[in-house]
Amino acid sequence: MSPECGQFRIDRNAAASKTAQVRENRLEYPVMATILASNDDSVEGSSSTNRVPHWKAEMKQAVRSGRELCELVGVAREISNLSAEADFPVFVPPSYVRKIEFGNSADPLLKQVIGVSEETQGFGQIDAVGDLPAQRAPGVLQKYAGRALLIASGTCAVNCRYCFRRHFPYDDAPKGKQLAAAIDQLTEDPAIEEVIFSGGDPLTLSDSTLADLVARCDSSTGLRRLRFHTRLPVVIPQRINDELLGWVGRLRLPITFVMHFNHVNEICDLAIQRLHALHRAGANLLNQTVLLKGVNDNPDALCELSNRMLDARVMPYYLHQLDPVRGAMHFEVPVQKGRAIVDAMRKRLPGYAVPRYVCETAGEQSKTPL
Repeated sequence: MSPECGQFRIDRNAAASKTAQVRENRLEYPVMATILASNDDSVEGSSSTNRVPHWKAEMKQAVRSGRELCELVGVAREISNLSAEADFPVFVPPSYVRKIEFGNSADPLLKQVIGVSEETQGFGQIDAVGDLPAQRAPGVLQKYAGRALLIASGTCAVNCRYCFRRHFPYDDAPKGKQLAAAIDQLTEDPAIEEVIFSGGDPLTLSDSTLADLVARCDSSTGLRRLRFHTRLPVVIPQRINDELLGWVGRLRLPITFVMHFNHVNEICDLAIQRLHALHRAGANLLNQTVLLKGVNDNPDALCELSNRMLDARVMPYYLHQLDPVRGAMHFEVPVQKGRAIVDAMRKRLPGYAVPRYVCETAGEQSKTPL
């Protein structure tokens, strides 16, 4: 390495250290975090120096403005688009903001959460995957034989700009006692073998609520499996707390958590620790990834992601072709390129580490392999 390169690296590291301190100050948690924190949220011990912010405090402190987000990560405010935010708000917890590379407007994590002008072009569909025709009751969807999906919450830990449910009528979904009634309806149906908790994100519900809902499922003689689709372990890993691990470990039914990591930079040491704990509690762990232009549309990114998922005891499951939802079409990767990426992955990874490349088509009885 030339002296110039070495000097550049030193200066860059110094600058990164300085900007990181600025961000820590800007994203500092208020007293609320300490008030809400509990022993469940400690990591490898109960010492105050090991405590992490409670997941609810993280959500309360989420960044809700694209321009504020740009300032926090050191990129031009003009990247954000107010019209895009009016259609689909920005919502990014501090724990995710910290993973975004300072000063990099092309950061793959930033691209997933910042509203941009391309979202306003009007291409795509409102209900790209046919959720509404599949409703058998408010918030209860059934597309495939033997399993039904419950919109357990309309809240997410982060608003992903490519979300296929960004236009879903969450106000009509069941809440409170209605959730229990929806569960009872599903468990009484002899044709249903698996209940899928989705949303939004089901892990935004309290553990006491979740424990009650899964206990209702667990007491059913007809159900064979439970499944949770969640992005909270990605965005706020401390959501996998002792109380959650407790009700998971008590279940009679097998339970699977399907995570949604899109890029290796979303994985931190705490996420790996918490996923290991969830695995030890008896849960099966899978990951599904959306193929996104400018985020992960190359073999290097996806191979690295698969390897890190396996490190965390998580099996790569699906690589989804982008659902053609209105506001997200700028993320679309041509299927031909997607196939080439998966072919390259097969040459570099063991077969079990290569996710199945699929798309979802409204009205079809299963995902379509690509």
